[in-house]
Amino acid sequence: MDQQSGKAQIPDSEFGLLAGIAGVAKTGFSLLHNRLELAALEVGEVRDKLLRMMLIGAAGLIVMLFALGCWTALIVALAWDAMGWTILLLMAALYSLLALALFFYMRSLLSRDKLSLSATMAELRKDRDALL
Repeated sequence: MDQQSGKAQIPDSEFGLLAGIAGVAKTGFSLLHNRLELAALEVGEVRDKLLRMMLIGAAGLIVMLFALGCWTALIVALAWDAMGWTILLLMAALYSLLALALFFYMRSLLSRDKLSLSATMAELRKDRDALL
């Protein structure tokens, strides 16, 4: 007990421990807050890029379909006398192969993780390694 005030004194070791725990908690919350802000920024960027890709892709698809229809009609009209119905079979096979090629190309783009949160994941890995 403190003789002048009559209150019990808290030993320095307990105060140091509480201050240390409070400091660690404060740092942890600050780190978590920073990581959440980074994740939110990256999610916003990915969302914007994805929306832009979808709009450009949709417009490109519409234009491409009109052009494809016109070119197909021209080729069929020009080759009908010489080939008859086989020109339709050849055109269908060509478009099917083109569709498969585009499908595999899109799949390869997605497999390269273009839509991942690379910076956020790297920072979280660093934090995990530092804490362990």
